[in-house]
Amino acid sequence: MEKRPDANNVYLVGLMGSGKTTIGRSLAKRLDLDFVDSDRVVEERTGVTIPTVFEIEGEDGFRKRESRVIAELSRMRGLLVATGGGAVLHPENRTYLKTSGFVIYLNVPPHLLWERTRHDKNRPLLKVPNPLLRLRELFIERDPYYREIADLVVDGSRMRASGILQLLIKEIGEQWKR
Repeated sequence: MEKRPDANNVYLVGLMGSGKTTIGRSLAKRLDLDFVDSDRVVEERTGVTIPTVFEIEGEDGFRKRESRVIAELSRMRGLLVATGGGAVLHPENRTYLKTSGFVIYLNVPPHLLWERTRHDKNRPLLKVPNPLLRLRELFIERDPYYREIADLVVDGSRMRASGILQLLIKEIGEQWKR
C-alpha cells in the first residue's frame, strides 16, 4: 500500500463506538501525527456538549457545525482525525476527507456497537426506544458512504483496540513516518 501524494492527514470513520477516538489517540502517537476529535472541536467552539447542541439546534445544526470543522481540518497537515459517525452524510465532507487524507473505516457490527455504547449518555441519536434498532438503521444508511471514501476497511468485530492498532501500524505505519 503506497501513501497517496495528496494524503496530508489520516481520518478514521465509522459509527459511534467503533473505536475512532480510542484507536486514533494511540495511532496518532505511533505515526507522529497530532490527534484531533472533530466532535471535541465542535464542543470546544460551542462551549457545550454534543447532546446540548442537538437539543438546541437539532441534528441539522450540529451537522452544519461539523461540516465547518471538517472543512477546516482538511486544509491542515499532519493530523489524525477521529470524525463523528455522521460526518460522511454530507457529500462535501466525503470529498474533503477523501481528497485530503488517507481514510480508514473501522467497521464494527451494530450489536457490538450497542454493547459498547449502551451506558453512554452522550449519544443523542441513541436516545430512542430501541437503540439497537437505531444502530442497525444507521449502519445500513452510512456503511456505503464509509466504504465509498475508505482507503482501508478494518473489520473491528474480531479484534480489540490493541489488535486493530497493531494491524494499522503494520498496514500504514512505515508510510507515515516523517
